[in-house]
Amino acid sequence: METTLRGVGVSHGVAIGEVRHMGTAVLEPPAKQIPAEDAEREQGRARKAVEAVAADLVARGNLAGGEAQAVLEAQAMMAQDPELMADVERRIAVGSTAERAVYDAFAAYRALLAGAGEYLAGRVADLDDVRNRIVARLLGVPMPGVPDSDKPYVLIARDLAPADTALLDPALVLGFVTEEGGPTSHSAILARALGVPAVVALPGAGELAEGTVIAVDGSTGEIFVSPSEERQATLTAAAAERKAALAASTGPGATSDGHKVPLLANVGGPADVPAAVEAGAEGVGLFRTEFLFLDDGKQAPSEEKQIAAYRQVLEAFPEGRVVVRVLDAGADKPLDFLTPADEPNPALGVRGLRTLLDHPEVLRTQLTALAKAAEGLPVYLEVMAPMVADRADAKAFADACREAGLKAKFGAMVEIPSAALRARSILQEVEFLSLGTNDLAQYTFAADRQVGAVSRLQDPWQPALLDLVALSAEAAKAEGKSCGVCGEAASDPLLACVLTGLGVTSLSMGAASLPYVRATLAKYTLAQCERAAAAARAADSAEDARSAAQAVLSGE
Repeated sequence: METTLRGVGVSHGVAIGEVRHMGTAVLEPPAKQIPAEDAEREQGRARKAVEAVAADLVARGNLAGGEAQAVLEAQAMMAQDPELMADVERRIAVGSTAERAVYDAFAAYRALLAGAGEYLAGRVADLDDVRNRIVARLLGVPMPGVPDSDKPYVLIARDLAPADTALLDPALVLGFVTEEGGPTSHSAILARALGVPAVVALPGAGELAEGTVIAVDGSTGEIFVSPSEERQATLTAAAAERKAALAASTGPGATSDGHKVPLLANVGGPADVPAAVEAGAEGVGLFRTEFLFLDDGKQAPSEEKQIAAYRQVLEAFPEGRVVVRVLDAGADKPLDFLTPADEPNPALGVRGLRTLLDHPEVLRTQLTALAKAAEGLPVYLEVMAPMVADRADAKAFADACREAGLKAKFGAMVEIPSAALRARSILQEVEFLSLGTNDLAQYTFAADRQVGAVSRLQDPWQPALLDLVALSAEAAKAEGKSCGVCGEAASDPLLACVLTGLGVTSLSMGAASLPYVRATLAKYTLAQCERAAAAARAADSAEDARSAAQAVLSGE
């Protein structure tokens, strides 16, 4: 009998197939003592296992490329953390086996991460995966991971480690479902990059029996268990229709009556540019520059290194628009040389623009590098600051841009409710707004974006969030300026129509989502989008808002 479950859809598409579960996690090694004379040998075993796992993660990253490569290289750095390795060796010196020492040292580090703010707590799954791989190598048992199968299947897991997600074979893994995670988790980001349908934050996913046929709708978040033939036919037909529409949709983003909505790409660095160009991005709506700073973590990259990286991205979009976000450090992206170590709540502390204003030399170097990178290029460079709270923040950033001789538009990200509420005031100092809906939802609902238990409040369809988007867009229109969206909300094709109806002037998303959004926008007029937006804002829940917008656009 068919039953329906609902999680959070994070990657478009439909997958129908049999359930296969992720490989069982490594069992806890026994706590047995070793003789003192064996300690040096065990320490050697531990070092070799760590080096082998780190090398394997780097190799997987080289194969995967793009965002996946950065994630896997970060995991390799976790494995080789000097303090963690020193703790392993200390435990071996007092009698632990190599595998038990690794298990216990990682457990202690895990507890520290879990209480160290949203970003680090969100990396616990990554740490667990590194531990499991090292322990498995020491025990001589198969690595945990994606099951072996010669037939396509839908993968079920508590959470997916980046090392597994990055190398999923779309020919075999039709889609995946996880119990944990959220719309902005690593699993979600990598699933979209791969184009694999995915649903996260589905309680009880692990209870789905091996071999059960399920249908996964990565757009709506619905899971149909033992779907009827009629249901399978309906979903398959809808998927085929969507594929045909994608193939037919090319060119700039626009509604069916010609209202232009530039469709831009979110990129994390030069490695993400080819996919964006191939998907027809009209430019870059969010260039995250953190990748350069996180590479080292101990000091800011040189001006020369920054110029080279920025120019690679700028050159890829001649005559296009490239919106660069200056360094967004702190909270979920701590940097040793910038981030306070003792903040009780880093997400509400010194992060984003606040960090840069406390370290003006870092901001000045980055702005100067951007100015030099753009010299002689026919690109429309725009530079924006993260975590702008009010007009004073916006003025401080604009002044810094002018002092650095930057010939570009200066903008502010709207990620804090105060910025949306006072958007018109902020626009007296800057020339555009860009809504980061991930953080805006987090701060509006006091709901950590990495915690699956509060994923209901991270849903960008929440009417309160749509109200804040509308306030920002209305303020920009009144000032004759632009207001884009670069958060995950823009990657939902139906929501993209609603955002257009709210007055948003551009949409930026991961490259894999661009064809879906382009094709969906082209089906409706601006007036239809406006009616759908009004219906969504009139609802009292995210689910009702989605349903109301869908009803308007389908003519019900």
